[in-house]
Amino acid sequence: MELPLSEFSSAGSLEALCSLLYPSIEEDVEESSCRGPPSSATVGPGNIGPSLSPEPSTVPSTENMIDKKSIWNDFEVTEGAEFDDTLDLREQPKYEILFKQQIGTEDMFLGMTRKDTSTACCDQMVIRIQLPGIKASEVSLQVRNRYLDLRTPQHKLGLHLPHPVDAKNGKAKFVSDTETLDVCLTMVRDLDFINFF
Repeated sequence: MELPLSEFSSAGSLEALCSLLYPSIEEDVEESSCRGPPSSATVGPGNIGPSLSPEPSTVPSTENMIDKKSIWNDFEVTEGAEFDDTLDLREQPKYEILFKQQIGTEDMFLGMTRKDTSTACCDQMVIRIQLPGIKASEVSLQVRNRYLDLRTPQHKLGLHLPHPVDAKNGKAKFVSDTETLDVCLTMVRDLDFINFF
């Protein structure tokens, strides 16, 4: 049995159709809540049934890490911030960060490992620092997991490293011909043993 189109054009029948498609919990719902999703929204299997309230995000509590007598706590201070000194007027030397990776014939010709030319596949970081007019004996260098601190009588460099490194097993080489210091550090990433071997 077909109903004429004029029976569905009244406001009451549209509200009844809307209440069938989008049932509400309360009976006295305003007309605006019966309009349903916006016209640009797509309806899929996730729209069937009552809407789920989002789960509250679990933020790790810092109450156990807080020392009430301290001005600030360790987790609030970035590594290397203790070396920042705005009153030190020594100039910052020019530097560049290079990435190295060790590959073998199985990588180069056979492609047996998943290494490619991106920095994600590199295993060493080289920081090349230009120190004109400086001798190797005048350089003071300290490396932490994510911070490099270099001091000379004329220069000061506090560098936050882009990746965590193995601070205990780095190498530094001063090249007197070019007056540069090359600091070679091994990067430490948690999933390298899964991704590249």
